[in-house]
Amino acid sequence: MEHFSNAEIPLLSILPFVLMLLSIALFPLFWNHFWEKNRNKLYVAIILSIPVLIYLLANGFTLELEHAVIFDYVPFLILLGALFTITGGILLTGDIEAKPKINTLFMAIGTVLASFMGTTGAAMLLIRPVIQTNKERKFKVHTILFFIAIVANCGGLLTPLGDPPLFMMYLRGAPFTWFFHLVPEWFVTNLLLLIIYFFVDSYYYKKEPESAIISDKTDIRPIKIEGKRNFIFLAGVVLAVAFINEQYFSFINLNPYYKFVREAVILLMAGLSLLFTPKLLRISNNFTWHPIQEVAYLFLGIFITMVPALLYLEINAKHLGIQTAGQFYYYSGLLSSFLDNTPTAVTFHSLALGLGITEGTLVAGIPEFLLKAISTASVFFGSMTYIGNGPNFMVKAVAEENNIDMPHFFAYMYKFSLIVLLPIFILVELFLI
Repeated sequence: MEHFSNAEIPLLSILPFVLMLLSIALFPLFWNHFWEKNRNKLYVAIILSIPVLIYLLANGFTLELEHAVIFDYVPFLILLGALFTITGGILLTGDIEAKPKINTLFMAIGTVLASFMGTTGAAMLLIRPVIQTNKERKFKVHTILFFIAIVANCGGLLTPLGDPPLFMMYLRGAPFTWFFHLVPEWFVTNLLLLIIYFFVDSYYYKKEPESAIISDKTDIRPIKIEGKRNFIFLAGVVLAVAFINEQYFSFINLNPYYKFVREAVILLMAGLSLLFTPKLLRISNNFTWHPIQEVAYLFLGIFITMVPALLYLEINAKHLGIQTAGQFYYYSGLLSSFLDNTPTAVTFHSLALGLGITEGTLVAGIPEFLLKAISTASVFFGSMTYIGNGPNFMVKAVAEENNIDMPHFFAYMYKFSLIVLLPIFILVELFLI
């Protein structure tokens, strides 16, 4: 994209993208009644996209627009929709003893599942059993906070299925198996979080009233999994993403649209899940299409409005002074905390491309050390606020439905993320990035 001059990408063209991200960050806080209707989200996305569409088409950026909508947005939505559909057909019920060891085991299982069924899928699968298990306990807010950090965010670092930012890097050429290079960051971060959680939960367990402990020990129902065949469909999605690409099927190189063979298989898995999962099971799981509609509408606006921003960053990257792995890590992390981590990852990938580095090991067209910093920060820092990653608000909503008094937006930060998560993320940057 270097053949366009700076004048052809005015800063003003980035304004709709900024407004789109600010809408996602601020509307839930200040105009929640308006924002909770998906129709209004679609209106905002369309209104902000129209000037961008006019600008891009009038200035000859048709290919860039086509790539953003057809080759980024469509695969992104198909993958998220399929994971959402399939995991919504798995119902986990039961009420076992809510001892610190049991709760920590729940978190540890979620840490692994998050990378293979997505942070949203793992969070929605496990949050209700975790709440049910802890319902007799008086102190349980800390469990939900750590659940958001571990299961809804930091656990999803190992595959492109884990978190949408990683899937976007996969679409840009990072091999499926490359993300296993992030095992040290994933292991150290989640191990530290699990250890801290165990000690915090042990502290609160000792403070529990005796009546709560007795009730917890006597009201026991074994864990039960229904809809097990959905794990087969989930495996189908994993295999499709891992193997249906240019690396294994050379015919895909003949035509960009041949890539959609992968999306066809993913859609097939979602269709089979709908066909073979009893409707009653989905009703028991409180399954609705509302969350995925929200994703579809908002990200349509994001993927269109971000095109001028990506072009601008690629052209001006060398003048912005962001070049080191540490800078990419903290800037990606800062934006992932308060905006959405998916467009953040794509934005910084474009910035890295614009640096024009061709030496050393390149992955997805950029130096491996920069991709590592962008991927890790985008996933981890999504846990710094409720708005950093989609599942965060969903987990909060489920907890509040069950009468758990969750901290407000700013209290989440000063009571939890700034004092527990940020020091761990700084240690990861110092020793592993």
